[in-house]
Amino acid sequence: MASTEPVRIALVHALEESIGPAREAFAEGWPEAFYFDLLDTSLAIDLAVAGRLEHSMVTRFETLALYCLAYAGKAGSTQAILFTCSAFGPAIDALKAALPIPVLRPNEAAFEAALEWGDRIGLLVTYAPSLAALRDELVSMGRARGRSIEVTAILAQGALDALKRGKGELHDQLAARACEGLTAVDALVLGQFSLARAASAVRAMVSVPVLTTPGCAVQALRARVEVAHDSA
Repeated sequence: MASTEPVRIALVHALEESIGPAREAFAEGWPEAFYFDLLDTSLAIDLAVAGRLEHSMVTRFETLALYCLAYAGKAGSTQAILFTCSAFGPAIDALKAALPIPVLRPNEAAFEAALEWGDRIGLLVTYAPSLAALRDELVSMGRARGRSIEVTAILAQGALDALKRGKGELHDQLAARACEGLTAVDALVLGQFSLARAASAVRAMVSVPVLTTPGCAVQALRARVEVAHDSA
């Protein structure tokens, strides 16, 4: 498939702070694609209140995905879905198995890239409910490759709240400070789309490769869509 062929991509967000990093990643890595945003800010709030991923949440994700597929417009029908909400892996996996188009978890591509660097992976988040799920996802991906992965999980306390209050610079500083002294890892994944803006600050604090989820996701999604077109 030629890289300039029109492609329609759905982006599904649970945090409005994820929209900007996703758009920047597409502008840099896939400017020819047409993408549109679906935002439901109640998803993250309801997950935090419930304390676990309930079946009703899986149903809500299915509803969002079916909406993405229901309508055609610029660049035709939706040809892939990228979820940017990192705490909902099992709900997204259910869709990956059910839908006829590429569906990507937000951290999937970044985790794959991190595993290329080694078995000791740092994982930085600002949204506490996502931490355990992402750690489990990364360990599971390693196990599928016959490897035992050691995850150093880091929560940047107060960073997401700062970002929601419009204090982006403080968010970046808190993210970087949370990684101070981090050495015993082979790579560090910034585990939320909203954290991509802090990449420069974090890279100044650590000496290992720092991977952002939107940048890795756009590259992987583009490759999968092109493979799907070539095999059609």
